[in-house]
Amino acid sequence: MRGHHEPRSSSSCAACKFLKRKCIPNCIFAPYFHSDEPKKFAKVHKVFGASNVSKILTEVPAEHREDTVNSLAYEAEARLRDPVYGCIGAIALLQRKMLELQQDLAIARARLANARFTTTTNSTISTLNNNFSSSSSSSSSSSCNLQSDIRLNSLVGFSDFPACSGEFMDNFGQNSSELSKVGVGYMFDFSQIPYI
Repeated sequence: MRGHHEPRSSSSCAACKFLKRKCIPNCIFAPYFHSDEPKKFAKVHKVFGASNVSKILTEVPAEHREDTVNSLAYEAEARLRDPVYGCIGAIALLQRKMLELQQDLAIARARLANARFTTTTNSTISTLNNNFSSSSSSSSSSSCNLQSDIRLNSLVGFSDFPACSGEFMDNFGQNSSELSKVGVGYMFDFSQIPYI
């Protein structure tokens, strides 16, 4: 638990053991370099030096010292692995991986957007085709009904319609016979023909 330190044992801390000195009760290294972690202090001492580590811990507030020691241990480990770049090399590697992942994410988002657009377009085209087919079927049905009406009308005589029966048909027959008597050059008076 952060901020809570285990009670010290009678043995010296890892720092004092490494430095071969007596560990005093208020040793600044004891809470952070336990006796069972000799390699941790050895790496920090090799990179930063015991006096520098002691000075850093003295200047840092007590509540932040544990994080400071962990940071120093990480930086020391990275420096020993890569003497040229140290932790900067690890940071650069992580940044490069982050950029690659961001590019992969951008490509995946672009493909997803393209797939959604294609799906929407196909759905719209399918809807339009269905509507067109329905309209074509309706037009075909109307055409069939019109053709049926035409056939029906061809079978029905003029006498079946009230407008074409009775006095009009009689007058039309009389006028036709008069036209045949007078010949083509005769100008017939159309006012004699009754209009509907």
